[in-house]
Amino acid sequence: ALSAHPRIGEKPVGQQAHAALSRQEQGDVDDRDARLTQALLAGNARYEARFGRVFLIRAKGRSGEAILQALSRRLHNSDSEEVQEALAQLREITLLRLQGVIGE
Repeated sequence: ALSAHPRIGEKPVGQQAHAALSRQEQGDVDDRDARLTQALLAGNARYEARFGRVFLIRAKGRSGEAILQALSRRLHNSDSEEVQEALAQLREITLLRLQGVIGE
């Protein structure tokens, strides 16, 4: 399930529901800022090399700069700290998506 999450800074593709949700959730990330996009892509690569999985964060309501700061901070986590942080972010994403479904 985690590997299906698109990387922050990449545009989710496809017509599936999860791609549409990801596009909506990442709406505050300014993809027109080339410097920010490059920094996010480079940070994603460092994260994946360090932890062996996609960087997971609740993007909704966060700017690209705030996400980049969180990514940089989390690269210093231990493996066990990062597992806990990733699970907390997954819970937040799940709750937002459930609220969206229930609220419809």
